[in-house]
Order: sequence, then structure tokens, then C-alpha cells
Amino acid sequence: MKRINVKVGPTGYEIRIGSGIIAHAGSWLKDYVHKDHAAGFRHKAAIITDTNVKGLYAGQLERSLAAAGFYVTVLEVKAGEEQKTLETASSLYDRLAASFAERSTLILALGGGVIGDLAGFVAATYMRGVPYVQVPTSLLAMVDSSIGGKTAVDRGKTKNLIGAFYQPKMVIADIAALKTLPAAELSNGMGEAIKMAAISDVKFFRFLEENMKKAVALDPGVLEEIVYQNARQKAAVVVKDEKESGQRIILNYGHTIGHAVEAVSGFTLKHGQAVAVGMVAENKIARRRGLLSDVEAARIKEVLLSAGLPVNLPDFSREEKEKMHEAIKHDKKVVNEKIRFVLLKAIGRPVVVDDIGPDFIGEVLFD
Repeated sequence: MKRINVKVGPTGYEIRIGSGIIAHAGSWLKDYVHKDHAAGFRHKAAIITDTNVKGLYAGQLERSLAAAGFYVTVLEVKAGEEQKTLETASSLYDRLAASFAERSTLILALGGGVIGDLAGFVAATYMRGVPYVQVPTSLLAMVDSSIGGKTAVDRGKTKNLIGAFYQPKMVIADIAALKTLPAAELSNGMGEAIKMAAISDVKFFRFLEENMKKAVALDPGVLEEIVYQNARQKAAVVVKDEKESGQRIILNYGHTIGHAVEAVSGFTLKHGQAVAVGMVAENKIARRRGLLSDVEAARIKEVLLSAGLPVNLPDFSREEKEKMHEAIKHDKKVVNEKIRFVLLKAIGRPVVVDDIGPDFIGEVLFD
């Protein structure tokens, strides 16, 4: 098992990465909640999960917690991005209150990125904040959404419009869970892993180039290394900029266009797929600006293709292209009406620019 200490907030937290580690969650969290192991230990915990994951891992996690002395409630929501709303959060507040959840009740987000964002948002806002733990079961959640404390729900066509920065008490990434992940979801997670390598580490990027076939074939050692390297790189960024007031913006490479594509597609494109499309599109902008070489852009495109990810914009209608433009203008990274992009000078060398006009964007994307 590999561990990463994330030194953020008043106490920080630990990311634990390994195979078969969900079974240890109860004893680890008992240590966190009650250091002195007093006799008669009892503590409340609520597992928030979805209809896809509940039958696979909720029972295992519940048994581990119960064996350690936790009173456990399992709260299930339907699977899918459309559940990441204030309405679903409101329903979870009601169900937590009905189960007598207290300010000390531990919430566990068991599932992919949607559950992590939703359960984290609920934890951040229920009774003004209760402790929570991320137990990601998808590659996307392991490499991205479970790390860094971003929690949110969508509103209308805008992703993550309402949210909070709220750090978990622990992240438990069980690589064994990836064995039950559909191929499309594994590929989806690779989009964020490739993004992380492209903005942070040439060696990590080369590792992905050389080992993508093994990763897609579910080689546990390769997958553990990918999750570890990604988490290590992202944690380093988060520690320096917890609230995204500076350096953390580089994590949005591929997202300015990617989020717009994702929304206009009606979320038929998964997040990692949309980010992959966004990276290639934003690389095109960087090339037109004379920042990124054709060779480096081709390397990124090739590794995305080897992961089974799309690299071209969907065949949007004129109306949908206009909606994309509007979505980009309303991106949360816009400051003083200037659209900020994270572009690459080279692999591992991101730069933030804010002088790209809407007309230029449209010309590059849709010529």
C-alpha cells in the first residue's frame, strides 16, 4: 500500500492507495475517530453511494465499519450526473436527519466522481459541516475528484456551479475496485491522468506512453502507480493553493473547452472524454499562438487515442456551437470578462493566458 500525506487545512489528511483495502476502512477510521480505543466505542457513519456501486462495495464497507463499532446507515441515490443537484442534496439532508445523523457523524462517499462531489457537498453543508471520507471506486475519482477538497453540485447546464472547498479526513483508493469498472469508465479516468501528467511531469507522461496497454488491460501494478503518481502530483498543487487562487488553476487544462463540450452534449460525453477533447482543442489554440510544438501536441493526442479517448469535437450544429461559445464565456475561470485558458508551452510546462478573444476561439475550434 502507498500513502500520501496532504498537508492542507488545520490537520491535513492521508491518501491510501492499494488493492483490497476497503476491508481495512473500519479499523483505520476508528483510529481517526477515537484514538484511545475506549471500551464500548460507538460512532455513527453514513455511506452515500449510488445504484451501480451499492451492490458491489457498500456491503463490504458496511461490514468493515460495523466490525469496528460504527452504527452504519447506507443512503443510495440513482447513478448519473443528473443526480448531482441541489434537489438530490436536499433529499440526502432529510434522510440524514431521519437517521439522527449528528455533527460528528462520519459521511463516506462511496462511488465515482458524481458521488464524491455530491456527498462531499452534503458533508460540507449538513449542520455546517460534518467529517467525511472519500472512497473512490472509479479511476476518474481516484485520480481527480477525490483529491483536493472540491465539492459541488450542478445547476442548469453549468457544472459545479454551487459548491465549497471542503477537505476529506481520508481518501481510501482501492485498486481492486477497478476490476469491475466498465472499459469506457476506465478510459474516462485516463483522461484526467493524462491531463495531470501533461501539466506536471515529463517522466509520468512517458510512463503513461509506455504502459497504457498494460493499464487498459487492468494490470494492478501499473494502475496503482498511475493513481499514486497522479495523486502525488495533484496533492502537491493543492497544498500550495487550496482555494484555487493561484497555481491550482493549472489543473483546469482541457477543462475550459471540455466543460462546455460536456454541457452542450447533454452530458452524453463523460467528463474524462470531454477533457480529452478539450486538451486537443486547447493544444490547437496553443499551436496557433506559437506556444506548443506540433510534435508535443501529437504525443498528447496519441496517448489519448491509446487510452480509447475521443480527440475531436462532436459534430455540433450551428446552434450547439453558439451554446459552446456562451458556456466558455460563463466558465468559472473568467475574470473581469476575460477568458482564461491553461495552455502548454511543452509537456510539463503549463501557462495561463487571458488575452484570447471569443472570435479567435471560434475560428480555431470550428474552422
